[in-house]
Amino acid sequence: MYKKRKESQSSCDSIKRKRVSKMPISQKDQLTLLQDLLRNHHTDACGSKSECEQIARLVQSLQNQENVHQDLLPLLNDVDQYSKNGIESSNLNEHISSSKEDLSQWVDTMNQLI
Repeated sequence: MYKKRKESQSSCDSIKRKRVSKMPISQKDQLTLLQDLLRNHHTDACGSKSECEQIARLVQSLQNQENVHQDLLPLLNDVDQYSKNGIESSNLNEHISSSKEDLSQWVDTMNQLI
């Protein structure tokens, strides 16, 4: 009997996780999160590979949306390249530091468009 209860609980936990992991966030929330990550890179002049991966996922999601502001598309392409270069960089902090001007410009442009 205990085994059945444990299996039942386990499958219930799995269903809950699936529901949470598939909860979409709005485009505005995605852009806000992207801005926060880029702003942190600019301010701190450091970051992590996982942050670059998250930036890449956000950009990909935004690029795949039909209703994304057309003026954002070139910026998103640039941010995507930035994140990919960051993921592959042997010195991520140097990559971020060398991109400080771009980071600031991207955040400012997003502020104007959203």
